[in-house]
Amino acid sequence: MGNYYCMMAGLPDIELADTQPGISFKELREQCEEQLSSGDAKLVGSYLYLRQDCVNLVRLLKNPDAEIEWFGNYSLEQLRDLITSATELNFNVHRYPAFMSIFAREYKYNKDARGYFPEDEILYQFYKYAIDTCPNKFIREWNQLNLDITNILTAMLARKQGWNVADFIKGDGEVQEMIRENKTKDFDLTHEFDYVKSLMNIVDEEDPVKKEKMIDAFKWVWLDEKTFFNPFSLEAVYAYICKLEMQYRWAKLDPETGKETFKQIIDNLRGEAKVPEEFIQK
Repeated sequence: MGNYYCMMAGLPDIELADTQPGISFKELREQCEEQLSSGDAKLVGSYLYLRQDCVNLVRLLKNPDAEIEWFGNYSLEQLRDLITSATELNFNVHRYPAFMSIFAREYKYNKDARGYFPEDEILYQFYKYAIDTCPNKFIREWNQLNLDITNILTAMLARKQGWNVADFIKGDGEVQEMIRENKTKDFDLTHEFDYVKSLMNIVDEEDPVKKEKMIDAFKWVWLDEKTFFNPFSLEAVYAYICKLEMQYRWAKLDPETGKETFKQIIDNLRGEAKVPEEFIQK
């Protein structure tokens, strides 16, 4: 893994509360292409930009004429080729991750099924792919954290609504197993995972916009803590891109009113030291 002192030192400082991102995705991507080693650039593409490809794939499956976001690895023509190969020719093309071809092939059989949400399913498939195949520990843990957060919040919501929790849980890891088997209020997760206490507060938030902000703020603090001692590493570059993605989303959706809210949420999280110990490098 490379040391990217010059690159990271030259990037503007960013905060989730900032209403104007200091650098564009295009500029940052160009810097990554110029300065990352070929191996590190491949990791960023395969386990970060690929998430947008998954979103784009669902859009095209729903509407072949849909526009896609450019922040991915594959062009519109390439994604259409993937869909054609998977659905009409019935084979996987090796240049695409197999899970994407399988998802495209099965979409027409699943799309009308009750309780099937393609965006959620492709996201789970992406997380599983990253967790199972990525050689980088930080990237695996980041995706595991995202999957665990999704499952925990989903489980708490399902229980609150009186639904069968097990029907909504994805994966077969330790967190998933505890959620399916435990009937206590917190699924007994707070004994194993300190961050669950923060998530329980988040799920109780009634305002859906504030709830999303609390989730992103939690992730932001995790990324800060995880890369604190390695600020010029590939992991720091990866974390910076993840944070910029969150910042852009909120700057676009809520440019002014959420600034103080974000500052307060992050200050509280940092003050309470809620970052999962099992995800912090020793």
